[in-house]
Parts: sequence; C-alpha cells; structure tokens
Amino acid sequence: MTDFTMTVMDNSGNPSRVITGSEMAHYPEDDSTEIISPLAHFIEPGKDTWIISSNKGESQGKGENILLTGNVIITRKDNAEIELYTEKLNIDTVNNTAYTDSAATIKSPQGETNTVGLHAALEDKTINLHSKVRGHYDAPPTQ
Repeated sequence: MTDFTMTVMDNSGNPSRVITGSEMAHYPEDDSTEIISPLAHFIEPGKDTWIISSNKGESQGKGENILLTGNVIITRKDNAEIELYTEKLNIDTVNNTAYTDSAATIKSPQGETNTVGLHAALEDKTINLHSKVRGHYDAPPTQ
C-alpha cells in the first residue's frame, strides 16, 4: 500500500491508534509488516495523545511489538514543547510502553537531557533513564 491511514480499535470499539505512512508491505512468510515513514497517534480517551514518527517501522503478527528506526521522535499532541529523539525505539502496544538501549535526547523549554537507554510508560507519563545521563535544566522564574 502507499499513502495509507490505518485505524486500530480497542476492545470497546474506540480508536486506540491511528497510523499513517508512505508505504506499507506485509510479508506472509513470516507474518511481518514494514512501514516507511510511519506516523502514529496513540489515543486514550481522557488522556494525552502520544505522537510517534520515524523513518521506518517493523512488526510481526498483530503488531503488539513495533520496532521503529531512524529519526524517531515522540511528542504529545497537547504539549508539543517536550520531544524525545532517538534512532531506535521498541513499542509494546499491549502495555503502552516504549524502550530503547540507544542514545536518546529529551528536549523541553527548560532544557535538554541526554541518556543511553530509557523505558517510558506512556499511561503514567514516566520515563526511566538508564545510563550516561547528562543534561541541563533552567528553572522557570518564580513569580
């Protein structure tokens, strides 16, 4: 397929992910799927929508685990001031978590943090940084 939009529904019949891309190919031999230039919206009613993009995405089976590679960017729909960048990211769509062992950078209006490896719980909006963590933070002025 080319220039596609795919909506994945949750058990209640509500959209849980909307994925677009320039190309998608499915390989029945190993039940794998490859997406070029994926852009995914992870939707949870009443919570922030996470937006994730990359150069390439791969998964097998029903897409419970997705590997994103090349210029991976994560942000939130209602708070685009905070962005996470890495070159490789694994997404667990069942547990709404994301992790990498690669270098990653988190940018916000208050500063920048660099790490090697991280684990993010999207529902809790928490990120655990693994090693070689460095950064700077400029506290906002007090009123």
